[in-house]
Amino acid sequence: MEIHDRQDPTQRYSHPFTHELKLTTTQKVRGAVLGAVLFPLRVVLAALFFLMMWPLARLRLAGLSEADRARPVQGWRLWLLHTPVLLLSRAVFFSLGFLWIRVRGRQAGRAEAPLLAVGPHSSFLDILVLLPAGLPTVVSRSENCSLPVIGALLEFNQSLLVSRTDADSRRQCAAQLRERLTSNGRWPQMLIFPEGTTSNGTVLIKYKPGAFMAGVPVQPVLLHYPNKLDTVRWTWKGTSWVQALWHTTSQLYTNMTVEFLPVYTPSQEERADPALYADNVQKLMAQALGIPATDYVMESQRPVRKLGCLSLPTPSPARETLLLLQRHGVSDMVAILKVMIDSCQSHQDLLISADQLTSLLGLTDRQTATKICNLYSEGEQTDLRQLAVSLAAVSGLLPVKSLIDMAFTLYDGGSKGSLTAVEFGDLMGALLGCIQPQSNRLYKELSSRGQPTPDDLRVLLTEHPTYQKLLPQYLQPEEANGNTERASRNRTALSNKKTT
Repeated sequence: MEIHDRQDPTQRYSHPFTHELKLTTTQKVRGAVLGAVLFPLRVVLAALFFLMMWPLARLRLAGLSEADRARPVQGWRLWLLHTPVLLLSRAVFFSLGFLWIRVRGRQAGRAEAPLLAVGPHSSFLDILVLLPAGLPTVVSRSENCSLPVIGALLEFNQSLLVSRTDADSRRQCAAQLRERLTSNGRWPQMLIFPEGTTSNGTVLIKYKPGAFMAGVPVQPVLLHYPNKLDTVRWTWKGTSWVQALWHTTSQLYTNMTVEFLPVYTPSQEERADPALYADNVQKLMAQALGIPATDYVMESQRPVRKLGCLSLPTPSPARETLLLLQRHGVSDMVAILKVMIDSCQSHQDLLISADQLTSLLGLTDRQTATKICNLYSEGEQTDLRQLAVSLAAVSGLLPVKSLIDMAFTLYDGGSKGSLTAVEFGDLMGALLGCIQPQSNRLYKELSSRGQPTPDDLRVLLTEHPTYQKLLPQYLQPEEANGNTERASRNRTALSNKKTT
């Protein structure tokens, strides 16, 4: 089954990793009054129910060997303890104000759909979906095992644990997930949030393909919060988890609807291509929700869009830098680029501090230089080559061939006319303004006939069916905005300055 994409939503929506709850004065006063009473009462009640679950959760696997723990629990440990923990879990959320959970559709059995894919993932409160689904098993970060009560509940659930920073742990988790999903009903259903992180719910971000590698049927599950105030969202920036908990518990009640869609059975093509399978399920769920399916992901704590193997930071550091320079009164970008390129080619220190950048660009405000450095790195130093290449790319002051030649000159160590894998990764990171974790995959494709040359990269960026979208749709040189004549004059000026 294949679902065709609709209009590119990333051109119409800002990135979905920010959520700010806007309250009127009346709502603030009402929330403060109700919160003063309801917040402590509800949190204390939830904590008591959690504490009551703790010994029951520990009892389920108590006394079992590691081998027995690796098999689905059976017998009295299953039927005697499952219902009390389910009821106490419901009591936790009831005490937090989730008085009703509305359910639409029919949940498929484990044999019909071993996998439940839930979206959009907006909050830590989304785990409430486990209750109407009958406590299916989940995948969780291994660090959560050390949390009081939560660790015991993960053990009770026989959850799969993964360390996001450990490649071996990720591989082991993927193998265990596949084993469970293909166990022909021996293991309970698995529930995943395929987005992998929370968003503001206005779009679906790109689904991770890991759980779809097993190629088994999946039942999509939609989460709705039909409330006047959108209090539950907790994202990368904006409302914190404490604020989300405060605002949610300060309401008299919070509505939640869980909607089970029909089971999605993958085609042979989708079974062979987990990424395609994940994308098509994402588009199906987005269509049912009436929101766009996008290619946004969180990568190294930074919002990016995915284009093949490339990560496109959102917002673009180079565009943010251009705005900072314009606000500072810098208008002659030709001169700025000339200074940076000359400094790079003079073989001076390529790592430049905020103080050095202030002096180099003739800025009167060190704070502007510090902000620019922070856009590209975590400290107050940045690679001047990265700054020069990314600004040249987004400003449209160089044609594609000249831009690639300039970037090659800066990153071709030894002036050999080609790039190593490390140099290629650094160049692509400079072009886009952030580290490219998957640049090796693209390098292998590009270097099938030898180390890539400037012509190879030019062909990639102008003729490849995927990557030819990079320049016009992301970097957007000035011609894309109708400023062809001005761009031509600026290019001529920059070329003249480079030859003098």
